[in-house]
Amino acid sequence: MPDLRRLLPALVLAAALAGGAPLLARVEPGAMDPAKAALQRGDGIAGEVALRKVLAAGATRTDVAARMGEALILQGDLVKARDWLGPGQFAPGEEGHGWRMLGMLERLDGNLPAAGQAYDKALGYAPKDPLLWVDIGRLRYVGGEQVQALDAAERALAAAPDNPRALEFRAQLLRDQRGWDAALPLYEQALEQAPNDLSLLGGYAATLGEAGRGAEMLAVTRKMIGIAPKHPLAWYLQAVLAARAGKVDLARRLLDRTGTRLQDVPAGLLLRGVLELEAGNANLAAGLLERLYERQGANQRLQLLYARALYESNDFNKLHERFDPLASRPDAPAYLLELIGRAYEEQGDRLAAAPFLDRAAAATIPAIMPIPERDPIGVLALRWTDAPGVPATAVPYARSLLAAGNVAGAQGVAARFRQLHPGSAEALALFGDVAMAAGQAGAAIDAYKLSAAVRFPDTLLLRLGEAFDKAGRGADAVPVAARYLAAFPGSRMAARMVAGHRAFADDWGAARTLLENLRRRGGGRDVRLLADLSLAQLRTGDTAAALATAQQAHALQPASGVATQALGMALAFAGQEAPRAAALLDKAQVLNGPNPLLAEARRKLNG
Repeated sequence: MPDLRRLLPALVLAAALAGGAPLLARVEPGAMDPAKAALQRGDGIAGEVALRKVLAAGATRTDVAARMGEALILQGDLVKARDWLGPGQFAPGEEGHGWRMLGMLERLDGNLPAAGQAYDKALGYAPKDPLLWVDIGRLRYVGGEQVQALDAAERALAAAPDNPRALEFRAQLLRDQRGWDAALPLYEQALEQAPNDLSLLGGYAATLGEAGRGAEMLAVTRKMIGIAPKHPLAWYLQAVLAARAGKVDLARRLLDRTGTRLQDVPAGLLLRGVLELEAGNANLAAGLLERLYERQGANQRLQLLYARALYESNDFNKLHERFDPLASRPDAPAYLLELIGRAYEEQGDRLAAAPFLDRAAAATIPAIMPIPERDPIGVLALRWTDAPGVPATAVPYARSLLAAGNVAGAQGVAARFRQLHPGSAEALALFGDVAMAAGQAGAAIDAYKLSAAVRFPDTLLLRLGEAFDKAGRGADAVPVAARYLAAFPGSRMAARMVAGHRAFADDWGAARTLLENLRRRGGGRDVRLLADLSLAQLRTGDTAAALATAQQAHALQPASGVATQALGMALAFAGQEAPRAAALLDKAQVLNGPNPLLAEARRKLNG
């Protein structure tokens, strides 16, 4: 009879070669628990240390591959993570997790089709894993399938209604759909399950801040710092809060506490640029904002900040190079026109300055036009031909076609994009833009509403309002704007729209409240806003406030028709300086033409 002890190693080897499960356990029960616990709380370094101990105790690469890949992803080392995840060799029971981690790695590397393939394999092992459905949802979202992302979020919650990651993802989507307040209960529900989760706390704090609940936001960030004193997001959020309160020096000190981890993140660059600009360091601000401008050149707020930084740093040549073409467009913002005009004046070229300053003084509301693109239309066409379903190629090409007057060509691009990505908010919005350019306001409204059901930025609200006006349905925009402002109280654009609606409805008290709030939130140099506020103050019987506001507007732009009219009206209603008031009203009529407000002011002056 053979000696079983001598045969045992051969039997183990034969089982391994045959693909069967080994007869001897390589990982002791519970050995992976410390690593899993560290990874669950987002600590990739501690997770890797624990996994190295498991390896030293006799585990193989296959045993720990899925978790080691996760640990390295958490540390941001995607190259090393691929060494562990790329072969697709995972221990029994770890396959679903391993393929999910590989899908995440591919998504982070921008390989979206490969990420989808990895997630499909993961579904074969764990079809009800809520974390897998969250990851699938994130992939769909960045891939332009926002409607399908919502479905994935619902699947995750159906599988695990109290899962923190599933609740977090649904909250993030809900913020885009229905506003900040709508998302808060989901964050709070998730935090009941994971009260010290830094990702949840950060999202919750940011949402509280946007909802105008600054004191609560501050309390949450302090908790984050107590858990992880060097966590950059907590310090960044505190810096945002300080900046909003006008405490520039404090905001700069708080932002410095983030170290270098946010130096290339768009939000960090923008905040630092704004703070340096407010602190008088225009050269430094221009350098920071230029880095962001190269990546987000179509962002109008960024354009104006960067232009201001160039102006205040006396870099007039770069200001003209970057922004003269934009200022030449009919839809150029009045503030940009003013900066360009003043720059030419300071260079001694009054002839070049005059048209820009004249247009700034008119302060007319510009029509909505396609965003300009830097690259020639031929280059954009080639890129779109290679990838017609990618937002970064379809949207710029369609915009350029519209700018060139080729509406039919833009319609073809937009229709193809929507066909390839029917669940994309961006594709739906682009389809609406092209329909508007083609004079099809009804089709634009339908597309904009579908897009807004997924993601509703205030730029879309503005376009929807214009579409309602062109369709002869201007009244329909009133409740939409009001609901939007209730959901997104921080939107300046929505506040302006609602203030206008309240003024037309003779609810001047509500209009005044909104406009005064906008002035406090950075609108103190907006001449049209100040003129509108002065009128609202007159209509509510506060002549002294109306006069002070009109004087502020006129001091900013003495040649502005709206500022001139506002000051003339305020003086007439105050019964002060009648000769000056009459002269201002005459000048306003030359600049603006006759209108009922001027006639009313003349009657008051003469009566």
